[in-house]
Amino acid sequence: MSPDATLAAIMAAPLVLLMALRINATLVFLSLCLGSVLVEFVADDANSFFDLFNLHASKVTHADNNTIKIFLLLLPVILTTIFMIRTVSGHARLALNLLPAVGVGLLGALLLVPLLPAGLSHNIVRSDLWDQVQKAQTLIVGASALICLLVLWLQRPKTGEGKHKKH
Repeated sequence: MSPDATLAAIMAAPLVLLMALRINATLVFLSLCLGSVLVEFVADDANSFFDLFNLHASKVTHADNNTIKIFLLLLPVILTTIFMIRTVSGHARLALNLLPAVGVGLLGALLLVPLLPAGLSHNIVRSDLWDQVQKAQTLIVGASALICLLVLWLQRPKTGEGKHKKH
C-alpha cells in the first residue's frame, strides 16, 4: 500500500468507526489528548516499570519504547470508544458528531505516525499528503479543539431536562 493510502486509512478509520457505531467523537478526541499527555509524561516511567519485569533483557529499545507510547496513546481512546458505543442519538447529533470525528482522525494521525515502526513511519513522513497534514497541524489541533468544546457545550442538558419533580 502506498504511504498516502496508508495515511489516508489512518485518518479515515476513526471517522468511519465513530460514525458507524454512533460514538461521541468529542469524548474520544479528549481521550486522544489524554493519551498524548500520558505519552509525554508517563512513557519514560512506564519503560522503567517494565524494565523491572524484564530482568534478562537489556535496556528498552527504541522500538519497544514506541510500542509503549502507542499503547499509552491509544488506551484511553480504545476504552472511551468501548464505553461510548451508541451514545449519539438522532440525526442532528450524528451530523454534529462528524466534525469532531474528523478531528480525531487528523489528530490521531499526527500523534500516531511518528510512533510507528521506522520503515512505515519514514515512508509516510516522506509522502506529499503528510507534508500537507504537517503544514496544517496548527489549524488541525486548534480548530478540532475548538469544535470539540463547542459540541460539548451544545450537548449540555437544557434547563429542566432530566429533572423529575416529586409529587
